[in-house]
Amino acid sequence: MGQLSYSWFPPQASAESLLIDKLFAFLVTIGSFIFLGITGVIIYAVVFQRAAKYDFSDGPHIEGNVTLEVVWTAIPILLVFWLAGYSYYIYQQMSIRGPMEMMHLSMGHGDTPAVVQELPTEEIEVISKQWAWVFRYPESHVTSTELHLPANHRIKLALTSEDVLHGLYIPAFRLKQDIVPNKTVNFEFTPIKEGTYRLRDSQFSGTYFATMQANVVVESPEEYQTWLAEAKKRKPSPSYNQAAEEYSQEKRQTFKRGWPTIIPAKPPVVNYSSFSNNNV
Repeated sequence: MGQLSYSWFPPQASAESLLIDKLFAFLVTIGSFIFLGITGVIIYAVVFQRAAKYDFSDGPHIEGNVTLEVVWTAIPILLVFWLAGYSYYIYQQMSIRGPMEMMHLSMGHGDTPAVVQELPTEEIEVISKQWAWVFRYPESHVTSTELHLPANHRIKLALTSEDVLHGLYIPAFRLKQDIVPNKTVNFEFTPIKEGTYRLRDSQFSGTYFATMQANVVVESPEEYQTWLAEAKKRKPSPSYNQAAEEYSQEKRQTFKRGWPTIIPAKPPVVNYSSFSNNNV
């Protein structure tokens, strides 16, 4: 069951996902033992410990068993401490709030963990607002509504919110971070598998929060630099924003729903927009 649990998730696209899935598989294994053990005892009691037909007599009077009570109290307590210690160990290995001192993990041949060389950290600014994501690359002076990342590089995000509480959540990375207004939250991770993934807002931030999504493109360092160079050449222009579009359609309707709706922020002005390039 522990090994089977790996198939329940999206691809392991970050070094942290390897650690999270390892912890989850361990929890599933422990939970399977507990579930099968309790279920087995219940089935055994139902099959072999049933009273005879028409037997309505009381069962034998049995006093408490001190040894048994100590055992079934001590085992859960030790198990909880074990799980807490192992979870904290995994969190330390992730080190998502600061630079990783250990060598980063990557996906080798056959999707097996391998060690890769330490590479420079890429710093990106992330602005969240009702309801859009904006990504700024300060060194290249590029702004985008699509998050591009170089594979096997340590990524440092500076997360900010222009209005309410938002949450950066990338299922394929197994990472989630709340974004608090009037505060910059630094967040680090290491993408390891090339591909296109989905970024969602994990916090209910208002009427159109479900539309607050963006593509996350993990590519080779060479392709990443090529994308930055091409995006830098483009003239900034307003990008398509689904929340603003839905709001404008609702305003044009004759029937009014009757509840107040926050007016979405204006579409962000960016060099690169995934919608304008058919990368939905």
